[in-house]
Amino acid sequence: MAKVSMDLVKELRARTGAGLLDCKKALEQAEGDIEKAIEILRKMGIAKAEKKMSREAKEGIIEAYIHPGAKLGVLVEVNCETDFVANTPEFKQLAHDLAMQIAASDPMVVSREDLPQEVIEKEKEIYRAQLEGSKKPPHVIERIIEGKLEKFYQEVVLLEQPFIKDPSKTVGDLIKEHIAKFGENIKVRRFARFRIGEE
Repeated sequence: MAKVSMDLVKELRARTGAGLLDCKKALEQAEGDIEKAIEILRKMGIAKAEKKMSREAKEGIIEAYIHPGAKLGVLVEVNCETDFVANTPEFKQLAHDLAMQIAASDPMVVSREDLPQEVIEKEKEIYRAQLEGSKKPPHVIERIIEGKLEKFYQEVVLLEQPFIKDPSKTVGDLIKEHIAKFGENIKVRRFARFRIGEE
């Protein structure tokens, strides 16, 4: 393990907001490379976030977003563990970003588990019909169907959609980053999207 200077630890802390000890450990592991240390901290944060995801989230806010022109609007309930976090500007910004995501990407459900089984079966049926007569072996057809289903989830499941402000990560990744930052579980409980004239 490389010995790291306190200045480097402070710089990493300023850039990431992580604790001093975590910064020191990450820098030692990265042998003083600050960019590598940031990556290590992000991975540590995501790992910690995974553990927190089982905790109950009963506080939070309801965010509204009305698209310019007032023909499209979204209401989203985003929960966290404490009122303190719910009232921070960062949490409010996250809820606003999620409302904008829903307005732009029109997801059907929050998570994969929320999709009715009949919707999934109907999609599989459509893919099978598309592949009929392709002369591909059944195991290849099944793999193609699974691949198409994954793409379908990325389109209709909020947590699996690419984040509109940074498509290199999913909405689920964005939420995990905030769980790591706040040290609390965060959940999108539900949403409603309204467009003028739609049933």
